[in-house]
Amino acid sequence: MRLEQLEYVVAVTRYGSLRKASEHLHVSQPALSEAVGKLERELGLPLLDRRRTGSRISRAGRELLPHMVDVLESVDRLRTAAGDQGVTGRVLRIGTVNGATSTVLVPAIKALRAHQPETSVEVLPLQQHEIHGGLLDGGLDLGLVNLLADDAVPTDLTSTVLLHGRPVAVLPPSHALTQHDALTADQLRTERFILMRSGYLMHRVANRLFGSDLPQQAHSTDGADLGKLMVADGLGITLLPDFSVVGDPLHTAGLVTTRPLRGDRTAVRLVLQHRHHQLSAPVRDLVLCLQAEASRGARATTQASQPASTQPNG
Repeated sequence: MRLEQLEYVVAVTRYGSLRKASEHLHVSQPALSEAVGKLERELGLPLLDRRRTGSRISRAGRELLPHMVDVLESVDRLRTAAGDQGVTGRVLRIGTVNGATSTVLVPAIKALRAHQPETSVEVLPLQQHEIHGGLLDGGLDLGLVNLLADDAVPTDLTSTVLLHGRPVAVLPPSHALTQHDALTADQLRTERFILMRSGYLMHRVANRLFGSDLPQQAHSTDGADLGKLMVADGLGITLLPDFSVVGDPLHTAGLVTTRPLRGDRTAVRLVLQHRHHQLSAPVRDLVLCLQAEASRGARATTQASQPASTQPNG
């Protein structure tokens, strides 16, 4: 059994096929397939389901995958302890619902460069269930998800709350509704609206707010970042957590603004998740950067929520 054989199986799972795995690993597809085949013969189990339409991880492979990931991560930790700087050249994969991509994740990646200049980060916009599965099967190093206050935190992952916030209406600064300090569901229901697609937390929040009487004129999209762009282009109003807007370039440039929801007490949490294991040095540094940026974001959101008369000058 060789380490590259384990890496090949993990890569097939991560990228979805032998062909894509071979492209990312810069290994010929026949060589990759043969290496996995040798590992299968050694273990006496089929790790891949090979079909005419392509190869995918098998049921037996999925069950063994966490152990393969543990071995590879243990090797990473060993190399780090031995002072092998080459480990910092790995690619970190983080799945995110785009809840705070521009306000927390992007600044954290920028800060990471000072600590791990050879480490690359691959950001994957995903839904929450996809992030959960990717973390468990080793396809993702970290995940960023939004949870409501009454949502259960998964026990099969380590979860750390980065930010606490609340849903707000996001609208262009020139919109007539900006004359109000807070907005009601009835006011929003009559406007052109941008709904998050089913599977996103803010889709659930919208259904709680509007009930069965959703806005009649509505677009739908995936994720906060595209929703903010659509608002800035005048396509409608949307609902997002306040921490995903305050500090965003569109917000600081004055292209979007926010208003709280009158009488609404919904609480939203931005949660960082990873598997239960010791983190490698690059992943640990990214976690610290995310926590630092979240702390700054929390202060900015708190200040932005204060009445103008109480905000500090300058």
